[in-house]
Amino acid sequence: MRDASPQTIFLADYTPFGFQIEKVHLTFDLAPSATRVTSRIRFAPNPEASDKTFFLHGENLSLISAKIDGQAVTPTLTPEGLTCDVPSIPFTWEAEVQIDPAANTALEGLYLSNSMYCTQCEAEGFRKITYYPDRPDVMSVFTVRINGPHGTLLSNGNPVASGDCWAEWHDPWPKPAYLFALVAGELVAHRDAFTTNEGRSVDLALYVRPGDENKCSFGMQALKDSMKWDEDVYGRAYDLDVFNIVAVDDFNMGAMENKGLNIFNASAVLASPATSTDMNFERIEAIIAHEYFHNWTGNRITCRDWFQLCLKEGLTVFRDSQFTADMRSAPVKRISDVIDLRGRQFPEDQGPLAHPVRPESFQEINNFYTATVYEKGAEVIRMLHTLVGTKAYAAALDLYFERHDGQACTIEDWLTVFEDSTGRDLSQFKRWYSQAGTPRVAVTESFADGTYTLTFAQSLAPSATTPDPQPQVIPIAVGLLAPDGSEAMGTQVLELTQASQSFTFSGMAEKPVPSILRGFSAPVVLDHMADHAFLLAHDTDPFTRWEAGNNLARASLIATITRGTDPDPAWINGIAGILTDANLDPAYRSLMLDLPGQSELAAELHRAGHTPDPDAIWTAVHGLKYALSDAMADALPALYAAHQVSGPYAPNAEQSGKRALASAVLTLLTRQDGGDQAQVQYDTADNMTLQLGALANLIRAGRGDAALARFEAQWKEDRLVMDKWFGLQVGVAEPDDAADTAKALTQHAAFNWKNPNRFRATLGALAAHHAGFHAKDGSGYALLADWLIKLDPVNPQTTARMCSAFQTWRRYDTIRQSLIQKALERIASTPDLSRDTTEMITRIREA
Repeated sequence: MRDASPQTIFLADYTPFGFQIEKVHLTFDLAPSATRVTSRIRFAPNPEASDKTFFLHGENLSLISAKIDGQAVTPTLTPEGLTCDVPSIPFTWEAEVQIDPAANTALEGLYLSNSMYCTQCEAEGFRKITYYPDRPDVMSVFTVRINGPHGTLLSNGNPVASGDCWAEWHDPWPKPAYLFALVAGELVAHRDAFTTNEGRSVDLALYVRPGDENKCSFGMQALKDSMKWDEDVYGRAYDLDVFNIVAVDDFNMGAMENKGLNIFNASAVLASPATSTDMNFERIEAIIAHEYFHNWTGNRITCRDWFQLCLKEGLTVFRDSQFTADMRSAPVKRISDVIDLRGRQFPEDQGPLAHPVRPESFQEINNFYTATVYEKGAEVIRMLHTLVGTKAYAAALDLYFERHDGQACTIEDWLTVFEDSTGRDLSQFKRWYSQAGTPRVAVTESFADGTYTLTFAQSLAPSATTPDPQPQVIPIAVGLLAPDGSEAMGTQVLELTQASQSFTFSGMAEKPVPSILRGFSAPVVLDHMADHAFLLAHDTDPFTRWEAGNNLARASLIATITRGTDPDPAWINGIAGILTDANLDPAYRSLMLDLPGQSELAAELHRAGHTPDPDAIWTAVHGLKYALSDAMADALPALYAAHQVSGPYAPNAEQSGKRALASAVLTLLTRQDGGDQAQVQYDTADNMTLQLGALANLIRAGRGDAALARFEAQWKEDRLVMDKWFGLQVGVAEPDDAADTAKALTQHAAFNWKNPNRFRATLGALAAHHAGFHAKDGSGYALLADWLIKLDPVNPQTTARMCSAFQTWRRYDTIRQSLIQKALERIASTPDLSRDTTEMITRIREA
């Protein structure tokens, strides 16, 4: 067991490992409680390293024997690893250890999930398998022999040989230990094949538990689409003879990109029309693409150290976003990404967990798999793409792959490629990687003698990690509309590099209406007194048109919350016009109904000097929805009917868009008919999208009990569908009922709190229910704290990540702050609290 007391690791302290590894051979003799792992590793002194200390990471290992060049040695052991005297010339290290997969509930290293052996080694799980320099800059080729039970035996790379209860695999591409993978168990393979543009025939397989065979076809097609897209768009072909995916029930993350053997949370790969919603299908398509794209941006080129995590994750998130935009609707994907960014990453930037895209220090790396690293990291890549242009970006990526293939790299390496390829100086742009927080951009405008001027002023609030913020490079995509709504100037990208900067546009007959931050060209908050109603009616850019509606809704909600005003008819009329415009994509129209998140509204109120009241926010949000429902009452039935899908179910963009709009309209319609149409939809639904949407509305209408019972009876044997059942009940509960609903569900026989999916479905839904979690009696805080305390000794990683629910606690009134402090104190005072959770709670409490 590692020492739980936090020890800070600094980027500035990086030094290369003292040894290189020529090759690795591992032998696994699998047994549930006594797996033997034998390692044979060829080391050589690293000429670039000054420190030749031979230290191998190792945790929770029982060392049986150790040898150097065949001679037994006695290393010095600590809870973190071992040290040993070694020769100053190349040598072979051999060690045999014993581990206990059955007892590994943390789901890091080698563990059991429903009798299946599987691994998760990112970021530092390999050290729980055997003694090894478990750091991403140490790369080697691996050969693995698995001696195990009957069934499937998988590892990285290509299959070499196999026999009765054994198999051998060889990965010819050097990789760090975090990309190691092993799976063994009774699995069924869904097989296919793909031929690369280089002529390589690749055998594909998606391995699942018996009974899940009918949920594989979509995931397999998504994989083939990803492989083809990466060839066409990035010129990257696959490089092994096989590509395998395994669905695992117990998994802390969504999926893992292990070379040639991707391990997936079952929820991120298994899909069927009866059990999966349209959103599930889109998420699965995106995650499969993401993990496949890592083959080049993460595997062939990896990170020098974990401070560079955004190098692989930000780039790969951007790539999977491009893929989804090409496969589905680019405007809808862009807006959805912005909604997610504002809902998850902006709160990080505004609270005690704020950190730069590339942190300067950390105590537990698992706590830095954050929205800032992933989503904001992707936005930084997107800005770079915007600044240099599509052709220059493609040329820079070609140079990146050519120059750094097989290397462990840094952000400096990445930016240098762009500087060398484009001739641009990116030293100021690099501040996006080193400065924490969300910049605000204030806009003023003037017009005189046919010249129109836009002045931008950027600001970034000082923080603990960025005490003296400096101006950043902010690409601002701007278009100008004439007073009649026509386009007076197409989109131009302005580069804001100073604290305050003006841009002029001459030859204007009349003062134009600016459309600013088109496509959300930078992850900033825009302060601009724009004519949102005009932009909602006329803007030609899908994002800024959506943003105009969002801004109208936000202003209306804040006015209702702070001054008690009625809902703004400008928003109601504008959205009604959008919803009934048959020329617009139904998916886009459904997004127009999305109101600003309740946590986002709380942040805006707090910034403006108000103490946010979660109950008042909830009431205002629902009041605005009700006002739209009442205003459109006559049009809703026909609008709902017009977007029913006929014919066989398909999770494509066209059908999904129609169902999304019909579902949004059904929510408004339920306000009018008390759930009658929702009941009809539930009774006749032939797919999970319709069934779950109807169930949610029946619960909202107070008619959910019978449907919930029917749903449970129908799906009680399907673990992924039951996750939906748990999460939905908490998610749509009235604020005063949310904590009680979650508490009751934790007593349900099907609540398996050790399964991350089920835990997140129930307690995560409570944390996401803004008014319910922040119930004024503190019941939400207390319940979550109870369960985090219980979960921490079993699964520290999931516990620590869910602690972020408390990160915004200083926004609220003194009573709620006191209740949250008590919950945090209870967690912090828990004996033997994990290092993961200790760091998170400390950062939240001390900010």
